[in-house]
Order: sequence, then C-alpha cells, then structure tokens
Amino acid sequence: MTLTETAPAGRARAATTIVDTDIHPYLHSEAVLAKYLPARWRQHHEEYGPRGYGGLFYPFMSPNAARADSWPPNGGPPGSDPAFLQRQLLDQWEIGYGVLLPLLGTVRQMNLDYCAARATAVNDWQAAEWLDVEPRLRASIVIPGEAADLGAAEVRRRARDRRFIQVELEARTLHPLGKRYYWPLYEAAAETDLPVGMHFGVMGGWPISSGAGHPSYYVEYHVGQLTSFQDQVISLVCEGIFERFPTLRFVLIEGGFAWLAPLMWRLDRAWKLLKSEVPHLKRAPSEVIREHFWFTTQPVEEPDDRRDFAQILEDLQMSDHMMFATDYPHWDFDAPDAAIPTWLPETTRRRIMGENALALYRF
Repeated sequence: MTLTETAPAGRARAATTIVDTDIHPYLHSEAVLAKYLPARWRQHHEEYGPRGYGGLFYPFMSPNAARADSWPPNGGPPGSDPAFLQRQLLDQWEIGYGVLLPLLGTVRQMNLDYCAARATAVNDWQAAEWLDVEPRLRASIVIPGEAADLGAAEVRRRARDRRFIQVELEARTLHPLGKRYYWPLYEAAAETDLPVGMHFGVMGGWPISSGAGHPSYYVEYHVGQLTSFQDQVISLVCEGIFERFPTLRFVLIEGGFAWLAPLMWRLDRAWKLLKSEVPHLKRAPSEVIREHFWFTTQPVEEPDDRRDFAQILEDLQMSDHMMFATDYPHWDFDAPDAAIPTWLPETTRRRIMGENALALYRF
C-alpha cells in the first residue's frame, strides 16, 4: 500500500501510503437501494419512483462516463461490484485508503422527505456493502442537500460511524452555499469535526455548468463546471462562513485548481476596496481560502511547459492542501503513477499522494 518514488543516486527511496480521495460506487440496480428503505418509502419508491432535477448527461458512447474496461462481471454498471473494484483499483495500484463518493441523484429529489430517506438508505448501503467488505475504504455522508435540517440530522446520525469521514455536497446547488439556508449543515459538520466535500455535479435544477444558460455540448459541460466551484468559494468566503464556523473545512473535488490563485488575487483586491460591506470578513480572502479549503488532483491542469505548472503551485502556496484522486471508474481516470509530474520534489509528491489526506481525514 505504498508509492515508491525514484530517488537521486546515493539516497534511499521514500515511500508513502496512497490515498485516493475520489472513488464512485454505483448501485447494481434501484432494487438494491429499496432493501435499505423503510416500508413507507419503499412503497413510495415502487409506486412513484424518483422525481429529481434534470442536469447530468453523459455521451452515449461512454455510459456512466465510465472507462471501457471498468464494467464488472456481475452485469451491473461500473463501480457496482466491490470485489472487482478491489482488484482493478485498490490492489492493482496498491492504494492504502479510498474515499467513496456516491453520485446517485439522491440529493436532487424534489420530495425532500423521500430525499432524506434515500440519503439514509445510500449511507446504510455504503456501510453494509462496501465498508464492511473492504477495510481500506472510507465513505462520504450523502445528505438531502436542499433540506438543511434533515441533512444536519443525517450528518449527526452517521458521524457516529467514524468510517464516514466527510459530508458530501455537489457543486451546483439551489442557492450559493454561503447562504443561511445551508448553515445548519455546517453547524453539524463542525460539531462532528467532518470536512465538507463539494464534488463536481448538479443538484439545484439550474443549467448544468454555465451561469449563462444551457450549453450545447458535453465538452462545455465537462469543462465549464469549474465556474460553479469559483462561485461557491466566493459565496462561502464573503458570507463569513469560516468566521461563524472557524473549524469548518471544505474539499473541492474534481474542480481543478489552476483558477484558484487568480481568484484569490481578485477577491483580495475587491475586499480591500469594499470591506465596509462585509465587516464580518476579518481577514483577507486568500488567508481564509488557504486555511479552510483543500482540493483534489483530478482533473490536473497540464500546461505544455512544466515551468507553468510549477508557477501554479508557487502562486497557490497550498501544496499541503492538495490531495490525489483517480475519479474511478470514470473515463478521465488518473493513475497514481501519472497523475502528477514526476519532477516535483519528493516531499511535495508524498504530501499530495497521501500525507495531506491522512492529516485532513484523520484516518
């Protein structure tokens, strides 16, 4: 369960535990989830079924946005077979820990009570069919994101199982995440000492990636969601979330990171000129961001000139908040031996590949 790095001649090789912070488990079928629903909601599920917001779509040639080789022998979709995932991901790449993030549309249900029941069922399914089976896995708490009181209750209930190591939200929400509407969620996360993981995705019913309207092409959707992450960072900082909840930590998952330094520069400049409007924001936005935000490596921005990548890291000054991710089983999977530049300093590689996640999630 280690990553061995090539060291300069005359020096011992270093090794660290690899932590994959973005793994997507999927249901074999909706019938699996029904097993974990109470009778009242199982009946609702059978008679009416899910009714959620539209948004996500994948190319027909890439169902589930999955790798072509990730379809398991159990006949289900990629990510639905724990034994196959063990072999193809954890064992093959010697991954020490993996963090599950289900993308099942659970948080996008219009019936919020049914949404909460589905979230609880997904969490029970993760515990029974993934965590109990594979000790290297940890889970994210799926919540009804647009019902903050119900979501907070699910966080407190599930946090008693320390194999659940973060709260899961999606990047495109009904309101900007700094709004009071979501504060009960943050209170519960801070109370239970759990980070909030904000993943690429849609749950609010808005256009799938663009504040300017619905895009025409998948490539627009795939690339354009980074603007959602920018909007959410601005909202969380300017609304003073981290002054109100000073121990709260946010993880930006599958949103990239090259955009973050310019955003900090712009926020700092505006704050200096307009700080009278936000007296609750006591520190420069860049200070708040560098203390309270983490991000994952998939997708990694890859400039042609490696000096440009080094400049990105220098501008960010956040190599201790960057964490490795594969995004398994999706087509843009990043393997541990190719996810980050091999020329990075050994200490930086160790942090990114495992040490930062081990510290944040306190495995």
